[in-house]
Amino acid sequence: MRLQLLSSLPKASMMHAEKVAAARAFLAQKTSCVPEVAIVLGSGLGDFADHISIHHTIDGNDIPHYPVPSVAGHHGKVILGSSAGKSLVLIKGRVHRYEGYLPDEVTFYVHLLAALGTKTLILTNAAGGVNFNFEPGDLCLITDQLNFTNARLSANATTARKREIYDAELIRLIKKVALQKGIALHQGVYAGVLGPSYETRAEIRMLARLGADAVGMSTVIEACAAVSLGLRVAAISLITNKAAGLGAERLSHDEVQRIANQSKERFSTLMSAIIDAL
Repeated sequence: MRLQLLSSLPKASMMHAEKVAAARAFLAQKTSCVPEVAIVLGSGLGDFADHISIHHTIDGNDIPHYPVPSVAGHHGKVILGSSAGKSLVLIKGRVHRYEGYLPDEVTFYVHLLAALGTKTLILTNAAGGVNFNFEPGDLCLITDQLNFTNARLSANATTARKREIYDAELIRLIKKVALQKGIALHQGVYAGVLGPSYETRAEIRMLARLGADAVGMSTVIEACAAVSLGLRVAAISLITNKAAGLGAERLSHDEVQRIANQSKERFSTLMSAIIDAL
């Protein structure tokens, strides 16, 4: 059984590559531009799309083999556009492991971006604040990560772990831009967990002791895949709540979306300035 399983891996990898190629061919019909920068818009952060020049909005259902999210606040759209003279692709909504998707499906859009020739990926997410000093509405630049998603990484992604996942040059640029715009920006370690339930108080205490500053249910395997494919990666969390045991409010997805809505203008200002500075 072990030998049979191993022998099936190259076939599965080939099928995945064929699916990515089909999705790339579909998008190539929409534009001849190579998207220089890709931005993934996390829970409740999709309004940033209103701040760019949109050339095409494509429903994920129309893209061959493209996994479509089922979570509120994740729209499952791919937006081709431009800002500050740069060609962009926005991933408006992502899929998660807890929706029943496999790691290859969660990272499908990353492989698609690499196939399109994109070189820079900025990931965003909504996260709980593990660091006691973080408040709902704060922004946190991710400098490192803890992966608790139980996702099996490919050989390429494992090799990529020898490099820093989050690009040091991009980190410096984003910190400089935030300072220039007068936008408070924490920095810290993001813990990616499987979900879909929120963490218990004991789990939050454990994550804090392991060095986590924020916790969420995305980003970590996407970042690993992107680095393995040669993309430069940066990531920003919007802290939408204090993690379990650190605040009085009850944790809910509705609260996540409410805080994201309150913070959308500041978030969009920062993202626009980052694109301009790249």
